[in-house]
Amino acid sequence: MGAWLVWLILAIGLGIAEALTLTFVLGLLAVAALVAALLGAIGMPVAVQIIGFTASAAAGIYLVRPIMQRQMRGGPETRSGAEALVGRSAVVLEEVDGEGGRIKLSGEEWSARCIDEDLVIPAGTRVDVMEIDGATAVVYPREALP
Repeated sequence: MGAWLVWLILAIGLGIAEALTLTFVLGLLAVAALVAALLGAIGMPVAVQIIGFTASAAAGIYLVRPIMQRQMRGGPETRSGAEALVGRSAVVLEEVDGEGGRIKLSGEEWSARCIDEDLVIPAGTRVDVMEIDGATAVVYPREALP
């Protein structure tokens, strides 16, 4: 029996085991065994087949597996509603201080207050939304004020 046939049987066994466990590791090892089987089928010596298997397995586990795991966990968390406004930029319409003021945020006019109660932000200044407190945006100036 040729070495390539042993690699092929190993690949099939690992593939079946992967289907039962869904760990991604066994599937990547099955692909590595297929690489070794291909090397054996084209007449490469057993040492080259082992090196091919090892290199393919290492590449799969260290490069492909993290990508597969990230995809299985899902994409980035989607924020909606008021939570989606946090981190956005806005323009001050009426002077904002620790008590109140008005800003234009995402095309809408919002009541706002400065996160730093001692700071007064003049109209026309660009601010970042730090949080949403009820119907009030809590902001901080994007650049240092004069």
